[in-house]
Amino acid sequence: MNIHFSPDVGAALSNQKPVLALESTIVSHGMPYPENLSFAEKAESLCRSVGVAPATIAIIGGNIHVGLSADELEIIASGKNIKKVARHEIGYAIAHKWTGATTVSSTMHIAKEAGISVFATGGIGGVHRGAEYSFDVSQDLTALSQIPMVVVSAGAKAILDIPKTVEMLETLGVPLVGFKTNEFPAFYSTQSGVSLHLSVESPNDIARLFQSHVKAKLPSAILVANPVPKQDEVVSSEIETYISKAIQLASDRGISGKDLTPFLLGHIKKVTEGRSLETNVSLALNNVQLGAEIASALV
Repeated sequence: MNIHFSPDVGAALSNQKPVLALESTIVSHGMPYPENLSFAEKAESLCRSVGVAPATIAIIGGNIHVGLSADELEIIASGKNIKKVARHEIGYAIAHKWTGATTVSSTMHIAKEAGISVFATGGIGGVHRGAEYSFDVSQDLTALSQIPMVVVSAGAKAILDIPKTVEMLETLGVPLVGFKTNEFPAFYSTQSGVSLHLSVESPNDIARLFQSHVKAKLPSAILVANPVPKQDEVVSSEIETYISKAIQLASDRGISGKDLTPFLLGHIKKVTEGRSLETNVSLALNNVQLGAEIASALV
């Protein structure tokens, strides 16, 4: 794979310094401009403040970039026709010279090829509500079952069927590890009602777990479930009302596939008067902080 490394990411990898992979779809499709650019800059600054190179991943003009310049980050944040590139579309994106943002699945694939072992995101994709009829299941789950690395998230996006998502992850052999929690978080909320059997108390615990996981030649990622900070959560009983109405509205308008998640998040932001966006930023930065600490512990 031909990868363009930013100078700081290239130097960090060459010198075996800590690097944290960051996805770009959260910037291009998960938040509005200019809040998305502000978030991305804060996430990268947070990494650098603790001695970790931020490797935001994107495809620009058909070229894979691991680590973005300020101008490239601006393109992803403000561009009007930024594609959303999942793992199975990487080859097509390169061949057709797309400019696109990477999802969880494609970010994991590229990060692993680049030699990066830790990735922080907001929330993973999973089993959509009504999947028993639509078969709408994110390939994030397949990537998590096939790519050995540490993935830090605030659980799965709350718009999903979380119990089914957790069940499928367990079926696929993906270890789910709560960070200082025994409950799988629900993105905006610390609680989903789904229990976790494994938990850890520190970044060093996660680093040791991953090292043992790799030595055991297990093929999957380790998914670290890191709840949103309590003071910034939207409790599940409240957010569920907004989600149910947003899903019905999307159904009425025939919105599905890749367009569904951005629509739902945008609608929820509107009805919560921006509160959900503040929670999204908080949980994502919280994951970046933990991811950077894990990356440092692995060096």
